[in-house]
Amino acid sequence: MNGLIVAGIIVLLLLLLFARALKVVREYQRIVLFRLGRAIGLRGPGLIFIIPVFDRPVWVDLREQYLEIPKQTAITKDNAAINIDFIIFYKVVDATMSVLQVQNFAGAAQNIAATTLRSVVGDMTLDEVLSKRDQMNQILQVKLDEVTERWGVKVGNVEVREIVPPPPVLDAMTRQMSAERTRRAVVTEAEGSKQSSITVAEGQKQAAILSAEGDRQAAILRAEGFSLALDKIFQVARTLDANTMSLQYLDALKQIGASPSTKFVVPMELAGLLSSVTGLTGKAFSGNGSGSGGPQDAPVPSGALVAPPPPVLPEG
Repeated sequence: MNGLIVAGIIVLLLLLLFARALKVVREYQRIVLFRLGRAIGLRGPGLIFIIPVFDRPVWVDLREQYLEIPKQTAITKDNAAINIDFIIFYKVVDATMSVLQVQNFAGAAQNIAATTLRSVVGDMTLDEVLSKRDQMNQILQVKLDEVTERWGVKVGNVEVREIVPPPPVLDAMTRQMSAERTRRAVVTEAEGSKQSSITVAEGQKQAAILSAEGDRQAAILRAEGFSLALDKIFQVARTLDANTMSLQYLDALKQIGASPSTKFVVPMELAGLLSSVTGLTGKAFSGNGSGSGGPQDAPVPSGALVAPPPPVLPEG
């Protein structure tokens, strides 16, 4: 009975030792194996067998990790005290060196980052720190990588997260920002007024051009209308005979005689017209059969100029 108990205890101890001797290493992990205090190399990934009591494994994560650096006070080249905090992204590239060359990488990296930050900021003015953040990130990344390279760690990126200037500088920046926004608003308003004036002037120019073009077209159409009217008048005038024109002149003289004017302008062509009219009236008189024998009954010789009785004109 006692032998069975002892055998069971031995088997249990062997199972426990066997369980401790087996390690499952993931793809992104490595084991730096120490046997009796001496590093014998890397193990993994996969199922790893170690000797309990004699072997001590140290796990190393090969994934990219980040390290937050708390706010650090630094003085710029122009003696402005600012607070800066940033993040370091790093990755273990040599698992053995990361275990053998540095005891606590996180603590060592924080101290190196703080001193490097003060060195970098001390060579830059406040305006450069605020405006050239990418350049400062690159300088920090290069300087930190030079130090951590001997630890088997690669610094992939450094990102400055927050920069806090002193309160007087913040007030000055606020006033500057307000003035800049006011300037931009004034410039934008002036540009808008300028564009508006240009647009109005262009519109007036186009309107004037269109108006002038319309007047020109209207004048051309009026001239064409007058031309067509004159052509029509000339065509009608060609169909009129001399008797009709004489009657028109006589009607005009009648209207002139009825007017209150005392002076009249008679065209020279009136004599020829009256001669033709006289011929007509002479024929009328010669055809009269009254037989009185007076002057009114005498025949009018051909070509004689007989004036019609003068119209009755008003006195004055």
